[in-house]
Amino acid sequence: MRRFVASGMGVGLLPHRLWGRHDGAGSLGTVLAAIAGLTLWAVSWWWGAAIAAASIAVSLWAAAPFAVDGQDPGWVAIDEVAGTFVAMIALTGWPWLLSIAVFRFADITKALPGLKAAERLDGALGVTADDVLAGLYGLAAGAALAALI
Repeated sequence: MRRFVASGMGVGLLPHRLWGRHDGAGSLGTVLAAIAGLTLWAVSWWWGAAIAAASIAVSLWAAAPFAVDGQDPGWVAIDEVAGTFVAMIALTGWPWLLSIAVFRFADITKALPGLKAAERLDGALGVTADDVLAGLYGLAAGAALAALI
């Protein structure tokens, strides 16, 4: 059960089954969360915040047994789900889309401040923290665009 949750409800396991590598598991986790996030457009912002907080807690729990010796297994996608939910809090339309794009850019490249350090944290905290921080970068970009339009 924990492996299923850690894999983002199974989506993190799909790339290995399809092409023999785990490349793309995080992107599939993001797509899963983005599709689920569409339902949040019609509810109050605090629902999005509550779901983001819950997904962070689930990520910390689910990734824990698989994050040994500083490893972030490629098939673990629940951290991307959590980061995506953080990025989407209270956003709709173009700001929502920008937040997800910035999140994925930040998560993949680790080019923004603090992401590499967050990833080096021990255990499940390291697996999850860089995605949460990348989600905060995405949220900031989306909120900035929302303020402009």
